Amino acid sequence: MLWWKYVADAVPQAMKQAGLKADEVSAIGITYQMHGLVCVDQDMQPLRKSIIWCDSRAVAIGNNATLSLGKENCLSHLLNFPGNFTASKLAWVKENEPDIYAKIAKIMLPGDFIALMLTGDVTTTITGLSEGMLWDYTEKAPASLLLDQYGIDQELLAERVPHFGFQGALLTEVASQFGLKAGIPVTYRAGDQPNNAFSLNVLNPGELAATAGTSGVVYGVSDQIKYDPQSRVNTFVHVNHTDENPRLGVLLCINGTGILNSWIKKQVAPELSYDQVNQLAATVAPGSEGVTILPFGNGAERMLNNSEPGCVISGVNFNIHNNAHVLRAAQEGIAFAFYYGMKIMEETGIEPTVIRAGNANLFLSPIFRETLSTLSGAQIELYDTDGALGAARGAAIGAGLYTSFEAAFEGLEVLQIVNPDPKNTELLKAAYRRWETLLTKNL
Repeated sequence: MLWWKYVADAVPQAMKQAGLKADEVSAIGITYQMHGLVCVDQDMQPLRKSIIWCDSRAVAIGNNATLSLGKENCLSHLLNFPGNFTASKLAWVKENEPDIYAKIAKIMLPGDFIALMLTGDVTTTITGLSEGMLWDYTEKAPASLLLDQYGIDQELLAERVPHFGFQGALLTEVASQFGLKAGIPVTYRAGDQPNNAFSLNVLNPGELAATAGTSGVVYGVSDQIKYDPQSRVNTFVHVNHTDENPRLGVLLCINGTGILNSWIKKQVAPELSYDQVNQLAATVAPGSEGVTILPFGNGAERMLNNSEPGCVISGVNFNIHNNAHVLRAAQEGIAFAFYYGMKIMEETGIEPTVIRAGNANLFLSPIFRETLSTLSGAQIELYDTDGALGAARGAAIGAGLYTSFEAAFEGLEVLQIVNPDPKNTELLKAAYRRWETLLTKNL
């Protein structure tokens, strides 16, 4: 209920800050953290605290299901292993909290719960089901394969609604609380990463969305129903997917990205701003004159088969290197990790032509973005947008205020374009090979 409290606090503040009147709001869009489990009873009241995306209690249950069902069977139907996703979290509740499980009327994702509170209706989307390993791509239906394995009744799943279109109407009592009109339709819903991609107009094969904050994410769109045999990257239904025109989102997550940049700055240049760090690092040539850093110091990395090689700093020569070399090597090491993961994504049909990102975090660094562009061969486009704007555009499409995706994104302007740098290609490729060799030794 804490989520709902914050929604109830934020909406009136947002209305006031924007200077909007109640009759100026035509539709509502929702974006939310992926993979969380919400369990409610017959009265639609939560039965326990949500088990959120990063809670790893269900890892063993998911691993056992993979062994029992068979890896190829899981991948061909789910495009992923059951892992620690929502279905496995529900199985954990069934196994460890049977009294609570017996009272469950419906399960939802975090965004589904917010939609319930707004409209009174229990609904979800195909994307949401796919995020939880609850969608079967072969059968084009809820994943009875995994539900039967866990002994879970399909009736616990919420009713499906389209990503864009009517998903319920705002309740009178909620409208009064928020200062809105009753009956405003909820017309869009997507998890944080599909929605971030949507907010950057990433809808077609070859287009990638990226973020590089504490952790890093690359989310690419494919029209091929393929999977990584080792499940190092995860495939979900994208917001514009149809049976006739498949659009799948392949998600790469790297735990150790911006957190390394922050840690290095605190250790070797605490007095400098990030802009000054970037300027100092730029005094060193690409490749950091042999200094190599693995950025994996923030927990197990899924793209490395859940291994944890840690952060490794290699190649330092006390007679040559200084702070600038270490600062540059950190940013290059993060870019190398992105590139390593993107090569895995290529095996699932992702062939990058453009990477779109918000003008924030590590994408503010010329070193990081130029290294990534040069190695991947993809153009990087930077935008001034975010997930809230994406949800707003999605709601407008769902309400018919825009007649097409193209019309919805006419006002989205590129702030900056970064192209591969041919003169540094060989230096960076050599540095990347050195980085990959170091990674192999530490796995």
